[in-house]
Amino acid sequence: METMPSHEDAHLILRIYELRREETLRAARKWFTEKCHASDWAELQALAPPGSQENAYCRMVVSYWEMVASFVTSGVLNQELLFQSNQELLLVWTRVRGLIAEVRTSMEAPKLWKNLETVGNAYIEYWDRESPGAYEAFAKRMGPPAKS
Repeated sequence: METMPSHEDAHLILRIYELRREETLRAARKWFTEKCHASDWAELQALAPPGSQENAYCRMVVSYWEMVASFVTSGVLNQELLFQSNQELLLVWTRVRGLIAEVRTSMEAPKLWKNLETVGNAYIEYWDRESPGAYEAFAKRMGPPAKS
């Protein structure tokens, strides 16, 4: 049985939101939300080439949510409370989940974004259980464009 959320969980979630207001992270999140739509590694490389501001933004956003996911996988943050108060982690996972195998191979990092993958997949299961069809609709709106 999952543990009940604590005041510490609530405090950590508020801190996560507070950090999202930092100017550079806010700009990175805006770029990621509006522009980061890639259906494969080559598209992502073209969209955010190494050394570019876009690449820095992409890395910043994904690593931020990987860090938050690590709080959940390590037991520091209550998963369900995060799911009830946040959708951005799910948006990030939806955008990168189709790329993860290629990115891991290309970067020779088989565990890259492992926490994001674990928590993102748990989030999808949570939505499927709590509101069937909601994730499918969300993914259609937020995910990368379908390959031709």
